[in-house]
Amino acid sequence: MSAQKWAVGITGASGAIYGVRLVRELLRGGHTVHLMITEAGWQVFRDELDWNTDDREALIREKLQQDAPGALHYWGMRDFNCPAASGSYRCDGMVVIPCSMGTLSGIAHGASGNLLERVADVMLKERRRLVLVPRETPLNAIQLENMLKLSRLGVTILPAMPGYYHKPQTMDDLVNFVVGKALDALDVPHELFRRWGE
Repeated sequence: MSAQKWAVGITGASGAIYGVRLVRELLRGGHTVHLMITEAGWQVFRDELDWNTDDREALIREKLQQDAPGALHYWGMRDFNCPAASGSYRCDGMVVIPCSMGTLSGIAHGASGNLLERVADVMLKERRRLVLVPRETPLNAIQLENMLKLSRLGVTILPAMPGYYHKPQTMDDLVNFVVGKALDALDVPHELFRRWGE
């Protein structure tokens, strides 16, 4: 598969490891990644992964890029110079993983209140792939209605619900299942989990 250009958003929903693993896999595959992390996302890096986020650029190089062959570009949430914020840029699609309910609501209502929401809006208007990985439970009616609205627009709603038929043995196995499903939604080959029947 030839290298592609993907936008990835990481928000403040629990499950930051999903976003980290997805970025690593895309870069390992030689793809270009335009990465956006919300302030709450940075907080979850600290709270869930125990990462020191004082030097964000150094942290991204150390924890995400890891000498992978792909190209990683990190964009601040107010930096609308990001190429993916324009429909004329040939971005293959976007994944927001994990996706908070606040971000999902902003996307569903076309708020474009920050770079992440703007890039998602571009994916919608250009009819490109958009995958949202919400990590919340239980869900209220407003959240469900927002997901239904986006699904009707062609957005893939991919809740972070790991499978168990592949008999996971570790936490990594559970993370890899969800990330693998997100890569499947992008048609990006991977070997993160054993498929049913294999």
